[in-house]
Amino acid sequence: MIRRASLVLVGALMGATAMGVVYSAAIPAVAANSSTYRELAIFGDVFERVRAQYVTPPQDDKLIENAINGMLQSLDPHSSYMNSTDAEDMRTQTRGEFGGLGIEVTMEEDLVKVTSPIDDTPAARAGVLAGDLISKIDGQDVRGLKLEEAVDKMRGAVGTPIKLTILRQGAEKPIEVTIVRDVIAVRAVKFRVEGDVGYLRVISFTEKTFEDLKKGIDKIKAEVPADKLKGYVLDLRLNPGGLLDQAINVSDAFLDRGEVVSTRGRNPNETRRFNATPGDLVDGKPVIVLVNGGSASASEIVAGALQDLKRATVLGTRSFGKGSVQTIIPLGDAGALRLTTALYYTPSGKSIQGTGITPDIKVEQPLPPELLGKVEAQGESGLRGHIPGQNETEEGSGSIAYVPPETKDDIQLNYALDLLRGNKTDPAFPANPEQAELQK
Repeated sequence: MIRRASLVLVGALMGATAMGVVYSAAIPAVAANSSTYRELAIFGDVFERVRAQYVTPPQDDKLIENAINGMLQSLDPHSSYMNSTDAEDMRTQTRGEFGGLGIEVTMEEDLVKVTSPIDDTPAARAGVLAGDLISKIDGQDVRGLKLEEAVDKMRGAVGTPIKLTILRQGAEKPIEVTIVRDVIAVRAVKFRVEGDVGYLRVISFTEKTFEDLKKGIDKIKAEVPADKLKGYVLDLRLNPGGLLDQAINVSDAFLDRGEVVSTRGRNPNETRRFNATPGDLVDGKPVIVLVNGGSASASEIVAGALQDLKRATVLGTRSFGKGSVQTIIPLGDAGALRLTTALYYTPSGKSIQGTGITPDIKVEQPLPPELLGKVEAQGESGLRGHIPGQNETEEGSGSIAYVPPETKDDIQLNYALDLLRGNKTDPAFPANPEQAELQK
């Protein structure tokens, strides 16, 4: 398997849109001409006028940060400036661990609802249960907060305490618990056995993704004998992306050979190609990849590689269509610059920028009645100022990004299970690597 340092990010970590990142300590500068410096002098003059004459005294650092972001956001939706806090948050997300409590949460009736405490974490040890409603965090009412704001308050430095006020069904009065934060390792891959099929859901591409995937495959093999195992479902729906090397390794887990992805920058000598290595971890078993409008960037790399190399059948709806790479330029204590510098291409030489991955088998997932008219299809092609893809058409990219919470309601997953078990047939399944037609 490919084992590279985590230098590149692709995807939208903790967000709805996707980005890709290459870390770089130094980028050669191109000298500006004299007219450029005259324009910069105008900027300086405007800055001083605002500082001196605006109706209320502005914050200098905010003015500068917003000016930088205005410049970068005029380029494309994924170039931006990250202050020191934002840059550290991104590093935390890519590590796949943080200081926190160890609970999975959602929002219900303006309160934070615990969907699941993670085993052997501070929250689980303190007796927090699934279904608990958190009404206060350190005495502050949760009502009025967005979910991400509440989550930010519960995260914090390892070893620091936090007090939660919990409403529990059957309890006569609110329960107050004090929990000491600890290092929480987020599971990047969830897995289970669906009878005679192995199910692998890749949530995001962090530093832990490939190892989590390998553990999942090993446990599925241990639970289901090889002669009984029909194949695997690799679920990439609602996956916003993450580290490029992890996307390459996840693809390589199912491949014996072939180019996984290439990135191409402004200059021809910036092209980089990443190839699979011998060793299919699932022993050639059939694979079905699930995608939808929430599958972006790193997840599209995996789906595109397995589709082009005919190693897997892609099922679902059109993916997000984010195919650009951003370079992260550290700026010391000031944060970091995130700048789009390349596009990535699938093994057949296709750019999915603005088009997305088209499934081999299109299966729509209907919205429940309560979400009708409230959820819209989203994709890269719909983002203002996005880089037009070379294959982009008026059809654009993206689709509805919805996955039912219950397996029985998941039409896409059940369709995949029926194919693997032979209850349904389709010319696109099973995929045959010998039929792959790639660029010369």
